[in-house]
Amino acid sequence: MPATRRHHRSLAVIVNCLGVIAAVPALPAAAPRAVAAPANPAPAAAQASPVATPVQTGMPAAPPAVPPAKPPPVQMSKPPITVRVAAANTPAPGYQIQVLNAGNTPVETTLRQELPTGSRATTVTGGGRTTPVAGASNANEVTWRLKLPPRSTTTLNTALSMTVSGQPVTAPACAYGTDGTRPYDCATATWTGPAVPATKAAAAAPMWQRSSVQLAALAALLVVTGGVLWWWLGRRRRRSGVASDDAATTSAGAPAVAGGARGPADRGTVYPRAAMPSPAGRRRTPPVWLMIGVAAAVLAGVVGAAAWTATQRVAAIDTAKQPTSGAWMGKSVTGAVGVPLREAAFEFTVYRVACGAGNLPSASKGGRQCLATVGVRNLTSGEQTWHGQLQRAYLPGGNWVAADEDATRVANLGQDIFAQPVAAGSRVLLPLVFSVGGSDQPKQLELRSGVFSAGVRVDVP
Repeated sequence: MPATRRHHRSLAVIVNCLGVIAAVPALPAAAPRAVAAPANPAPAAAQASPVATPVQTGMPAAPPAVPPAKPPPVQMSKPPITVRVAAANTPAPGYQIQVLNAGNTPVETTLRQELPTGSRATTVTGGGRTTPVAGASNANEVTWRLKLPPRSTTTLNTALSMTVSGQPVTAPACAYGTDGTRPYDCATATWTGPAVPATKAAAAAPMWQRSSVQLAALAALLVVTGGVLWWWLGRRRRRSGVASDDAATTSAGAPAVAGGARGPADRGTVYPRAAMPSPAGRRRTPPVWLMIGVAAAVLAGVVGAAAWTATQRVAAIDTAKQPTSGAWMGKSVTGAVGVPLREAAFEFTVYRVACGAGNLPSASKGGRQCLATVGVRNLTSGEQTWHGQLQRAYLPGGNWVAADEDATRVANLGQDIFAQPVAAGSRVLLPLVFSVGGSDQPKQLELRSGVFSAGVRVDVP
């Protein structure tokens, strides 16, 4: 090969090497081996996007955290009819019940008014009749079958016999639908009777039962006993003093006789003699009957004062509230059916309790069912959730059963009332179902808003 051709090839190799060396900085950086190249390259627009693409690894990416949906608070729909109850100003318990139909269509309903234990209806208007409460041995109710015209108000009146003179009487009333389970509306009222003046009430009590007379007699007895004791002690002291003086005078004035008797002429000079010490008299103790009388009087005074103080304190106690201690929040309250009872968060009102009556749902655990119509009002400024296991029915033997949540859901048309909170300041009217075994009737219901709430107790007639 000629020398010129060899020179040209060497020069071409050198130039190509220089071109390769100059082009190396302009090449793209090599991708890491751990990152696999995509099978389908992304479009140009996607490649130009500033959003970073997550690095693919062996584990799939976790879905974004979504907060669980919070159940909406339970809301009480506006009932087609409204019930109002007012107590009459009569000597005997009386009530006026107004049933309002604000809709444009007629409504058929069953109105029930609960009667307190031991009372009976003496006057019933509007075709109502007295019937025994299902499952209860000594409870009655007044029942009306009504067909309310649209845009109408129906007024009913009842009068009851006196149970205990001067005691308040509460008689709630509820309007139910055709199934007899779901209440449209409930209302309650308490008859207190005419006010009795305090002077007449005091005058009606016997004289010996009045506290003022008893205290006055006790004070007089103590004064007389103290005076007799003081007089007796003073008299005894004076007698002891007189006897001592007589003995001293006799000893000091007797002449000394030596060697026989002497006449007045034979007496010598009488020198003053030192006074002889008076003999110590024997100290006498008071009679036994006096000591026993004083002790009895003092004991009677102490017992009377203690009894009067305890009576005043008991009279000042509010019997509607019972104190509680420990970890409970609030105070436990006990009342009757139809009386609103407040606890830490809720105000409960039990309007009716019936066992095995009406179109009750089938029990999930077998046995007999008791349906309680309960009004719940949230008194707090926030939503409150309550639980079915905290709502209990106590039986006569001391056993208790919790609310049957499955049967309660069926009674509320498939709505789980315990899964939804109660809105702040709202009121709901709900049926609660308790499944009990045998023929026992619940004697008391215990309702509470939370685990640490003292709750309320409702006596079932």
